[in-house]
Amino acid sequence: MSGTPDIVIIGSGMGGATLAASLAPTGARIVILERGHQIPDDAPARDPNRIYKNSAFRDRETWLDENGRPFEPGNYYNVGGNSKLYGAVLIRYRAEDFQEMRHFDGVSPAWPFGYEELAPWYDKAEELYQVRGDAASDETEPPHGKDYPFPPVPDEPAVASVRARLEKAGAHPFTLPLGVDIDRWLAAGNTGWDGYPDTRCGKMDAETCGLAPALEHPNVDLVTGAHVTGLKAGPDGKRIAEVVYRKDGVEERLCPRVVALCAGAVQSAALLLRSGLANGSDQVGRCFMNHNASAVIAIDPRFRNDAVYQKTFGLNDWYLSDGNGGPPLGNVQLLGRVVPDILKIQVPSLPRPLARWISGHAIDLYLISEDLPDPESRVVLNGNDIQLIWRRSNMTAHRRLLEKTKATLKAAGFPVVLSRLFDGRVPSHQCGTLRIGGDPSASVLDPDCRSWDHPNLFVTDASALPTSAAVNPALTVAALALRAAETVKKELAA
Repeated sequence: MSGTPDIVIIGSGMGGATLAASLAPTGARIVILERGHQIPDDAPARDPNRIYKNSAFRDRETWLDENGRPFEPGNYYNVGGNSKLYGAVLIRYRAEDFQEMRHFDGVSPAWPFGYEELAPWYDKAEELYQVRGDAASDETEPPHGKDYPFPPVPDEPAVASVRARLEKAGAHPFTLPLGVDIDRWLAAGNTGWDGYPDTRCGKMDAETCGLAPALEHPNVDLVTGAHVTGLKAGPDGKRIAEVVYRKDGVEERLCPRVVALCAGAVQSAALLLRSGLANGSDQVGRCFMNHNASAVIAIDPRFRNDAVYQKTFGLNDWYLSDGNGGPPLGNVQLLGRVVPDILKIQVPSLPRPLARWISGHAIDLYLISEDLPDPESRVVLNGNDIQLIWRRSNMTAHRRLLEKTKATLKAAGFPVVLSRLFDGRVPSHQCGTLRIGGDPSASVLDPDCRSWDHPNLFVTDASALPTSAAVNPALTVAALALRAAETVKKELAA
């Protein structure tokens, strides 16, 4: 495909799909370029061995780590992006996350605007992604303009018993806001959905909630298998004049009025570095953030976990402080069930009967602490390769969050609590690299997600986030994209 569309959107993940859904009703001609393809209905989407062991849905690309060693990142390229395999926790940043916040190991800077600016866009994002939740269940929840569109996904009996045990131990479990139609999901297979790709059967992801309604409009086209290789500025060096991509071995070019880059925190930065654009501040690729995250398995021989889907509650007891007046620690939430096959894949030496026993007597949790922005934590190009130099930060908070969580679980009657820290190969909510800000010398994008250097270039994926906070970023990406869409509309009308 060649031509002159009004807007080219690069990437069909949460940011790109949400932007397309908002812009489609304007009648502007929109072309969405997606490197991957649609996950077929007959894919092995509920087979943990094909997902976690044989990596049926991961691209075989490699990046380089800080020391120049190649590794396979846990990123996915499909229609809908990484959201096809996300856990569908659609939670807002806390109001305090938009302000400067001091941590044990540094400072999380303030956003260029406060929570109240993004709040109405959070409301709209929750409608678009059909969020199920109960805002009153969490004392840290910021104000909403309206209730969640749907009531929360209920706890299964085993999960409800754990919630009660934690409450008795003094904790305050809250109901996770989820983007899922639980009945439709379970009708297609009795599994959780962390890491399981959705074949359009109940998970509210970028494809089902963003792309699908956008593609109902005749002015929107989706091109799959389109690998964008470069952007080119016009003669004035300001406006982006061309988008260059390869499809089926053939180079194609588009000359849009507006370009929206939504390829993810690593790939969006790499494309701009490769193109030599938007880097007047020398900030492209810098401040890469990836949540400090650990998996926890709490075991009680008396507890029988027969739940199919368990990811329904979390803990924010230590989100705004450590509970003793000290700095914040982070968020705790249930994982999808760690079934015996997943345990065996993660610990190959574990005998299968023991894996079955542990899974049947355990509850599984996911701990998140904020990764602080550091200019030396960055995406660079090493020849033709992407090199990811991640400077992990704020680990004092994460270790203390782990200690608090383990102590609370033991007080709740789980005598054995095991944990594993995720490494850089796991995409634990990658963000930063093209951050919004109020100062052109210290950021890549203005507060409307527009490039300071190129007025017709917008970025609406997680790379635009100035801080990582300590909750899942998907809803914030969607809210930012909806807000940025209003500025894009004005640009198209000019």
